[in-house]
Amino acid sequence: MAKWLLLDGYNLAFRAFYGMPELTRTDGFPTGALHGWVRTIWRLIDLEKPDGGTVVFFDLSGSREREALHEDYKANRKETPEPLKKQIPVIRELTRAMGLVGVELEGVESDDLLAAEARSLAMAGHDILIVSTDKDFGQCVNERIKILLPPTANTKLGWRQLDATGVQEKFGVLPVQIAEYLAIMGDTSDNIPGINGVGPKTASNWLDEYGSLEAIIACAAELKPERFRSLVAAHAGDLRRNLKLTTLQSVTVAPLMTQGEVVVEKLFQILEHMEMKSTLVEARKRYPTGGQNELF
Repeated sequence: MAKWLLLDGYNLAFRAFYGMPELTRTDGFPTGALHGWVRTIWRLIDLEKPDGGTVVFFDLSGSREREALHEDYKANRKETPEPLKKQIPVIRELTRAMGLVGVELEGVESDDLLAAEARSLAMAGHDILIVSTDKDFGQCVNERIKILLPPTANTKLGWRQLDATGVQEKFGVLPVQIAEYLAIMGDTSDNIPGINGVGPKTASNWLDEYGSLEAIIACAAELKPERFRSLVAAHAGDLRRNLKLTTLQSVTVAPLMTQGEVVVEKLFQILEHMEMKSTLVEARKRYPTGGQNELF
């Protein structure tokens, strides 16, 4: 079977934006994230050589289902910086020109789409690398699905894979317990309130001892530390709601097209128009033949 790269689009776009200097076209249009995006894609393909395909998942809007459960879901998130917002449509254009599949669906979060496709491909016998720093994807990890974490500023390890053992070492719980782990202690990045005062250690200890969120609720009267007993009992409904928020949903994804050909002339045209000279030089080295048929 084949290896697939499934990319968390906005996660990587933000990383490209903050990881590059503030480059601009002569008219002031920002291009830093565009340079970072193209070079990140090239680096990933060179590193992993996905023979199945590379798929990028983007958000069109928020999750209607989660917003109905919790009206303040992700309400604390800051607006996308204006320079990055301007570059997102061009990132989408570049993605298509590079021959990559792009997936997005109105009213469904890209995380759910990505997780559903990862599980579907894994069931068909493929190997999947999810490229993202989002801890939610830890719940997808199994013998065929791994997470590929990008380099960080304080490590020289480079890109590194996180398997089931790695998830357990990082979070203190099994991959199948990640959603419950986040439901208990909350997830500030998504504005999901957990049990006040419960941190990673307590959440992982409870799941290690009791096995599941429902078992923790059922045994609230014997939890340690004792100060959390009444809180867990009183907020059982909130915890169950949280679990619905933190669990990546099973959604139907249209069958993916096979890996497309790079639309070389279109790619060159975009890079030239955006005055991305150094990236254009690299692109001409990578795709010296040119002239593929338009895919749009």
